[in-house]
Amino acid sequence: MGELKHIISALVLQKKYLSAKEIMSEQNAADLSAMFEELFGEDFEEKKEFLLLFRLLPKDLAADTFAFMNPEMQMHLIGAFSDDELREMLAETCIDDTVDIIEEMPANVVSRILKNSTTGARKAINEILRYPGDSAGSIMTIEYVSFHRDMTVAEAFEKIRLVGVSKETIYTCYVTENRRLIGIVTVKDLFLAEEDDKIGDIMETNIISVDTAEDKEVVANMFRKYDFLAIPVTDREERLVGIVTFDDAMDVIQEENTEDVTRMAAIVPGDDSYFRTGVIKHAKSRLPWLLFLMISATITGIITTHYENAFEAVPILVSFMPMIMDTGGNCGAQSSTMIIRGIALEEIHFKDFFRVLFKEFRISILVSAVLAAVNGVRIYIMYGHDIALSLAVSLSIICTVIISKLIGSMLPMLAKRCGLDPAIMATPLITTVVDSCSIFLYFNIAVLVLGIG
Repeated sequence: MGELKHIISALVLQKKYLSAKEIMSEQNAADLSAMFEELFGEDFEEKKEFLLLFRLLPKDLAADTFAFMNPEMQMHLIGAFSDDELREMLAETCIDDTVDIIEEMPANVVSRILKNSTTGARKAINEILRYPGDSAGSIMTIEYVSFHRDMTVAEAFEKIRLVGVSKETIYTCYVTENRRLIGIVTVKDLFLAEEDDKIGDIMETNIISVDTAEDKEVVANMFRKYDFLAIPVTDREERLVGIVTFDDAMDVIQEENTEDVTRMAAIVPGDDSYFRTGVIKHAKSRLPWLLFLMISATITGIITTHYENAFEAVPILVSFMPMIMDTGGNCGAQSSTMIIRGIALEEIHFKDFFRVLFKEFRISILVSAVLAAVNGVRIYIMYGHDIALSLAVSLSIICTVIISKLIGSMLPMLAKRCGLDPAIMATPLITTVVDSCSIFLYFNIAVLVLGIG
């Protein structure tokens, strides 16, 4: 990518635009979009070469490249296009990509896009836009190939040649009857069949489809489960209204993963990338959880204050507090990460609640035994062969590891059961809860073992 950027940049400086056009015409649309972003950065509006280079691209490649660009670049290009240029661009752009672009644009730009779309495209765009943003209907495309059962294989190939160039995919085609989905046939099926075979005789009738209202994350997970290239989308009357393709499912998975990662870091999810998000917006997205966690950590302070007498009697106890709290937080984070991942992959369900707890309990026994043994020996050697102190800290570690792993595995499942995102119950929140529990256990065990009154 860096090499392409340098070559095009050098050709632009030398004003060898035809050479630049030849090189760009052989590139992938995603690579060209990345190149434009690297080459012009945030100054693309002030550089005439950006618009000039884009206009050098062949129409179909320009449309694909446009779909990969960030919203700011897209809006700048739309503003620079004449109505004829915009109309040509939209004609080459897939309907679902046009919908994605519209969702990122201000009202005046949306109006211009719709104005320059064909009547059929405008109707399709409005149809998709009316679906909830998290539904299968919102990410589907209506650009699919359909047959009827009485067509021959030869007729099917003829239709693919006729309409396939404007469709999202031709590898999977759909058989409908009065708009109802009755079968699926792949290009492989067509190639292996005789030309005079009927579509109804070779189609697959065991159909896996989704409703328009189905959650888009569920749809995306179906691609992983079934290895589909596309999934048909039907309405309540089982009429075929569109398809969701693999590339759109990948976008959903990336979006959901980004959302989970930000929530696990106690950040309110946002739509823009890191550099396109302003400093104030970054701060606003981080402050709510930080305030909540800071205030909730007051519990740990109250517990610590309650055991001031133990500090005075055995001052060395204070030095072990960070280790106890860090161990508990790390153990809780490990368990929560595994459970959240299992829930996301639909491997773990709420019905597995006690099964998960039992497994984490057994894991915690093994882990805590090793940690306690190593730490017990270390304290015994370093702190004057004090068996009581070594025993108190080791027992605290065992109890802390057990309770933290149980909490780390329970909270995500309970969150899912309550209809919340399990990622909310991630490292920051679990660490805060575990800190309070571990300090409470530590001082109570120390009081009992060391006989502090």
